[in-house]
Amino acid sequence: MTDRPLEGKVALVTGAGQNIGREIALTLAGDGAKIIVNGRANEAAVEETVQAITEAGGTAIGHIADVSDPDAVARMVEKAKAAFGGIDILVSNAGLRRQTPFLEMGYEEWREILSVALDGAFILARATAPLMVERGGGSIVALSGISHRVGTLNRCHVSASKAGLEGLIRALSRELAPHGITCNCVAPGAIDTVRGASAGARPSGPAGPNIPIGRMGTVDEIAAMVRHLVGPNGGFVTGQTIHVNGGSFLG
Repeated sequence: MTDRPLEGKVALVTGAGQNIGREIALTLAGDGAKIIVNGRANEAAVEETVQAITEAGGTAIGHIADVSDPDAVARMVEKAKAAFGGIDILVSNAGLRRQTPFLEMGYEEWREILSVALDGAFILARATAPLMVERGGGSIVALSGISHRVGTLNRCHVSASKAGLEGLIRALSRELAPHGITCNCVAPGAIDTVRGASAGARPSGPAGPNIPIGRMGTVDEIAAMVRHLVGPNGGFVTGQTIHVNGGSFLG
């Protein structure tokens, strides 16, 4: 096996300005993939990821786009095609987190959360899958989570979006398999990341400190699972949700 197993591949990683998305982008770039680093608004963070990749000898471009906007996604995919010739790997990582009790939650907030994690995953897959078909195959990995498995408080919209995301990916795995495209979810548990203010405090209970393995996970452990799924050894895995949570949920 080569030490750059993704040489010649092109990967679009959304939400890649920080935390898990950034580490996935760096990891896939280290394996030789050309990377489109996407962020929703934080251009500085996106450029920092691009710079980290290029300084390490990789190839990357940044692009700001709201993945819930079909036109914005279309422009991003066209940029990737113009720069690199197509897309082989989609990592649908972008998502929003809010902490709001159900009885205080408005429909606007509900739709905001679903529009990114669920609608965005559909829009991205719809825009990139034809390019993968043209190139003879590819991989789609979506980042799910543990909230909908354990019933985390104040996050019914996040839970609904992730449950729907897993259903979408399972359906796509059947429809896209004849084209050589694998589709999987990676579901992180409690991971040591920088949380935005809107995400609130880390959840208590099974999604927080109650981790049988005795520690939080790291972003590189999530990236390693994505790396496996999109690499040459992951081609017989499709339609799955892979839980990386230290035993917090035993799927």
